[in-house]
Amino acid sequence: MQYGLLIMGAPYSSSAPHSALRFAQAVLNKGHQIKGVFFYQDGVQNASQLMAPPQDELNMRDAWVELHRQHGVALDVCIAAALRRGVMSESEAKRHGQVNFNLEAPFELTGLGQLLELQQCCDRLITFA
Repeated sequence: MQYGLLIMGAPYSSSAPHSALRFAQAVLNKGHQIKGVFFYQDGVQNASQLMAPPQDELNMRDAWVELHRQHGVALDVCIAAALRRGVMSESEAKRHGQVNFNLEAPFELTGLGQLLELQQCCDRLITFA
C-alpha cells in the first residue's frame, strides 16, 4: 500500500510530527511505501534548518532528511504557509529581499496542487495535526 502524510503540527509544540515519523517508520518496516510528506500550516517549521534542539532530543528536520535519504520520500512544504512563518529557500529569500534563508533540499517549496497530486497517487493520505 502507498501512503502519503500530511503534517500540520510544529515540531516540539505538537506531537503530530513525532507521531507521523513513527507511523512512517512502522509502515516502511511492514513493506509499504511512503510516496511523500506534505508539510502544511505550522508543520512547515519541520523544514527549518535553523532549529537546534538539545543534543539529547530528536532533531525533527534531520529525522525527515534521513527518511528521505533512506527511502526517497519527497518532502514538500506549502510555500504560502512557509512564507507566513519565515521559512524560505534561498531563491524565495532573494525574491522577498531577505538576507537569510532556512530551507534547503531535500525539502522543496510547493503549492497545494502538490498535496492534491500526492492524495491522488496514494492509497491513503494520513493527516497528523
